[in-house]
Amino acid sequence: MAAPAAAKELPVEPQSLKKLSLKSLKRALDLFSPIHGHHSPPDPQSKRIRISYKVQAEYGSVTNLAGQQSGEQKVIGEQGKGDQTSTSMALALPGSQDAKASQNDGSQNAIIPAPTMLPKGPEIGPASRNIGAVVSVTDRYQSTSALMERISSRWPRPTWHSPWRNYRVISGHLGWVRSIAFDPSNTWFCTGSADRTIKIWDVASGRLKLTLTGHIEQIRGLAVSQRHTYLFSAGDDKQVKCWDLEQNKVIRSYHGHLSGVYCLSLHPTIDVLLTGGRDSVCRVWDIRTKAMVMALSGHENTVCSVFARPTDPQVVTGSHDSTIKFWDLVAGKTMATLTHHKKSVRAMALHPKERAFASASADNIKKFNLPKGEFLHNMLSQQKTIINSMAVNEDGVLATAGDNGSLWFWDWKSGHNFQQAQTIVQPGSLESEACIYALSSKCDSGYPSAQLQATKRIPQILISGRTMEGTWTQKHFGLKIQRQRWLDVVSQPLIISWLGIQASFFVF
Repeated sequence: MAAPAAAKELPVEPQSLKKLSLKSLKRALDLFSPIHGHHSPPDPQSKRIRISYKVQAEYGSVTNLAGQQSGEQKVIGEQGKGDQTSTSMALALPGSQDAKASQNDGSQNAIIPAPTMLPKGPEIGPASRNIGAVVSVTDRYQSTSALMERISSRWPRPTWHSPWRNYRVISGHLGWVRSIAFDPSNTWFCTGSADRTIKIWDVASGRLKLTLTGHIEQIRGLAVSQRHTYLFSAGDDKQVKCWDLEQNKVIRSYHGHLSGVYCLSLHPTIDVLLTGGRDSVCRVWDIRTKAMVMALSGHENTVCSVFARPTDPQVVTGSHDSTIKFWDLVAGKTMATLTHHKKSVRAMALHPKERAFASASADNIKKFNLPKGEFLHNMLSQQKTIINSMAVNEDGVLATAGDNGSLWFWDWKSGHNFQQAQTIVQPGSLESEACIYALSSKCDSGYPSAQLQATKRIPQILISGRTMEGTWTQKHFGLKIQRQRWLDVVSQPLIISWLGIQASFFVF
């Protein structure tokens, strides 16, 4: 009894998937191949069947064409000898050999059937097939499925994109960075944090330009107007504020939400502000009069993502109830509801050029067409985490940020994941708190794109830029900014460990 007990106590050696697959391949070769490294000899019968099928599929309609034409000429000559006065007006029609024999009556308008042209495809039309054609098709179906013609894949090939690299770290906030927004001119960007402040940073130098205070809770949403010098902010304090950047103060406040405001967006063509919050309602505000135009109610849970378009559907919202709704802004009603997701839709991104958008949840990242909302496809990989934010630029690069600190880059057209990055947990933080909260992209014509990210505990901002020249040196690289300004940055990431945020720039 001691021997079996000792045998049971022996540890089982763990084996990798590669080792197991190689072992299985070796066993298969030992069973079916007498000589390792050599394939089995080809089967002559299979080769003959394959070649005959290809010949019949490609040239079956013209193999007997010459013999049939010579037979028809003989029939026409005999008809000419029998009746010299009659002129033969022959009309070529498809038919069988029996039909040809029955037409040799020497009449004036003789209808002479032409040789039957067999189609290439496997479809059979009942009105245009004779017995010989049916027999030839049945011979085809006697072959195996391996001999069938293969249809080429219609899935688009992924486009190659340059890898993205971290090139700058910024510090300044004392809390989590929950929201990010860019100036339309791409000269500065602003960040909203859990420390209840809004900070405005210079894109070229990364320096702090201004700090705005006024909220009493963390700031979850920011938006910069393209037609006015206004900055809009929303937070957990149920407040939506309008900041005049010429006076650096609040000039309007929009009251009406019953709970925290989680997202906001500006309409691209009219002076309308959209906000969504924990009260399950998307509210539409008039920027000038501070009045609530309408309340788009229909979601059953928190509205956590929203964007606006100039044409219908002008408003698209995503919610924790795992649905996406299209809204008619004139009637204030739902146009369509997408129920493809199984988890909360926390982030959406509208493509700047195409009529399509992407939505992200914990189950998958999906792409939809506009304006009807047809489902296009899923992304080819799963990030397997809660995705808090996403952004897409004009080059077709989609970036998604997860709750586990993962930052994935995707090819928009094919859904291929071409790069994966992971945030570095800062000293004093837990590994489970490396969360990316905000991600934004700005790419105007001739200017670099930028993306930002924020994490828990010791929050971070990630700005991604694209070098205009595309060249690197050992000491520095040049990044072209608006107004022909140049920024020289040390190639090694500048990590500043202050009390609050650290920000990292990415380039490719």
